[in-house]
Amino acid sequence: MTQHPPEPFRIKMTEPIHLIGPEEREKALQKAGYNVFGIDAKNIFIDLLTDSGTGAMSQHQWAAMMAGDESYAGARSYNRLSEVMQDIFGFKHFVPTHQGRAAENILCAVALQDGQYIPSNMHFDTTEGNIRARGGRPANLVIDEAFNISSQHPFKGNMDLEKLENFIAEVGTENIPFGMITITNNAGGGQPVSMENLRAVSEIYHRHGIPFFIDACRFAENSYFIKQREDGYADKSTLEIARETFSLADGATMSAKKDAIVNIGGFLAVNNDKLFQKICNELILREGFITYGGLAGRDLDAIAVGLREGLDEAYLAYRLGQTAYLGNAIKQAGVPIIEPVGGHAVYIDAGKLLPHIPQADFPGQALAVELYREGGIRGVELGSVAFAYPDPDTGEMVYPELDLVRLAIPRRTYTQSHMDYVAEILGRIAKRGGELKGYRITYEPKLMRHFTAQFEPIA
Repeated sequence: MTQHPPEPFRIKMTEPIHLIGPEEREKALQKAGYNVFGIDAKNIFIDLLTDSGTGAMSQHQWAAMMAGDESYAGARSYNRLSEVMQDIFGFKHFVPTHQGRAAENILCAVALQDGQYIPSNMHFDTTEGNIRARGGRPANLVIDEAFNISSQHPFKGNMDLEKLENFIAEVGTENIPFGMITITNNAGGGQPVSMENLRAVSEIYHRHGIPFFIDACRFAENSYFIKQREDGYADKSTLEIARETFSLADGATMSAKKDAIVNIGGFLAVNNDKLFQKICNELILREGFITYGGLAGRDLDAIAVGLREGLDEAYLAYRLGQTAYLGNAIKQAGVPIIEPVGGHAVYIDAGKLLPHIPQADFPGQALAVELYREGGIRGVELGSVAFAYPDPDTGEMVYPELDLVRLAIPRRTYTQSHMDYVAEILGRIAKRGGELKGYRITYEPKLMRHFTAQFEPIA
């Protein structure tokens, strides 16, 4: 088995984890209504639910937090973050938010009207939820290769340009207040978007007078993929690639809990002066003053340091290498995954692993439950629970192309032996996959049901 690059850090502090027994795990599942979001973290052995806010901060980030300025307005911490924001992203204005979904909420509140459409390659759950909550309609226009799990296309997160042109012509520019693209494409396997595609998407949006926003959660990983895979970028730094990326856009949303390697925080950035004023008014109402946006000053300082650390190429080589190592180990264990392996997570094709379970019975949920039952490992279903929805015109359920289980790797947190353990557990499950049963929902909220839905096994 190929080893991933050695960690470009050494461990300075540890946190104990425990593998509770099978009977205790079963009780935990029952108590949580067979929704892994409801399991207490103390009862998780290896937690791959998300890479959002779960990574380990560096000594430089912890040191920066001690210099945090907690002034309500105009804090030094904000000014330090502003300098980094300008250097990397280059947008005229930005506001901090407590996390990425707050940025999405504010953008939708000030720019989206009922019945309007927001195209993207693929919206992730909170983006889609915020659009739907305002009466909007998210549209996913990723290339078809995204749904072929064995395709080795180097940029499976790319937007399908013909689909985008046809979509704009069909619904009309007046019904598209802004367009988006997600880097990397989380809902589609953590797959990168090429600079060539970003440039073409920008040209199409701008030719039609549509403002272009980037969901930038994993911009550093996307930049490193471009450096590794796209002609003409091997000699460019990830910082240079990031600057070029954002020069194509009119704004961005970001959860800093990903590529800024912090436990909380995000931002909304724009170039338009009038839009920024509306954003400020909404931010003050919902989050806080425009120079702290729902965060402590120390959080702003941690983000400022983390944004630079997230672009470090030695770290990114290790980060993507660790994910590829886990993906290769899982594949060798006989479990189908999306290939090539993405940046932050390995995505298991639960529908292919468990073909006897129909989408309506949630094969991804069945696998996520069994992963915890067998080995105390928590992943997350990203399939028919997370993304199926009733068509707003017909009421019929629309199911996603793939039923996935995502194993998202927290940054700078787990070791190679942890990855080996995960692959071993999945290998055990694969050998008896035909025995697994589906689940039915006993409770669900209207939006983003996967967070709090309750389930029961189908006998």
